[in-house]
Amino acid sequence: MNYINYNGKIFEANEIIVNAQNRGLRYGDGLFETIKFKNNNLILNEEHFARLWKGMQLLKFEIPKLFSPEKLELEIYALAAKNKLTTARIRLTIIRGEGGIYDAKNHTPNYIIEALALPKDNTVLNSNGLQLCFYEAAKKSIDTFSNCKTNNYLPYFMGALYAKESKCNDAIILNSEGNVCDSTIANIFYIKDNALYTPSLTQGCVAGVMRKFLIEKIRLLGFSVNECIVKKADLLAAEEIFLSNSIYNIRWVNALEDKIYSNKIVWKIVDELMRKETEVF
Repeated sequence: MNYINYNGKIFEANEIIVNAQNRGLRYGDGLFETIKFKNNNLILNEEHFARLWKGMQLLKFEIPKLFSPEKLELEIYALAAKNKLTTARIRLTIIRGEGGIYDAKNHTPNYIIEALALPKDNTVLNSNGLQLCFYEAAKKSIDTFSNCKTNNYLPYFMGALYAKESKCNDAIILNSEGNVCDSTIANIFYIKDNALYTPSLTQGCVAGVMRKFLIEKIRLLGFSVNECIVKKADLLAAEEIFLSNSIYNIRWVNALEDKIYSNKIVWKIVDELMRKETEVF
């Protein structure tokens, strides 16, 4: 039996917890965080909660004084124990509550915590490289909310459906200017001439916690990491590509459409990080 936490109360995972007037259900009015729980520890939790609090402020939630990262952490640990998990994928969802567009009942954050099992070796670099494709039918906007992990997820889940139909592991999402944004579930990096490149936050990508961590740590390894505009042609001319997110850290890409990539530098980076950043990797 798997359990969830809704506003501090424990429910069975299949129980209905919101009604038809919920703004999160109606409008996608909310945000979420996905946090790795490894060996009974939350990974990069301070960065995750900082991003979540910034997002709630942008979405004009009214945050009660007793609603704090410390409170949520305690409830996450309790839920993981309830589900008998020491390694898990934690999803923390924030939604506004009931009401229409102009008449929200209140702006207090409602929250849902889920804890789902993860394989213990999920941080090891994937042995089989990913196959990617470009998704063209929906473009990610560049605006005040682009860097947040909001529940308004249309380009991403339609991109994921397209990737599945195309027999790919993931799809690359483009922004409203036609430049590379991110993938459906990860930030994207490419390597050329021993330098790393990733779309800048001004390009509308999610401000990934693992993205930020990797930029800092990879620079300490002596590599140049450039946050910039990335074109489709840049990826197709790259020597290596990898994706990053908080659950799998780094996953290397074997192919993008018909282009094949190596993974020599990606393996070197992962090997160094696994030795030096053992809490995360």
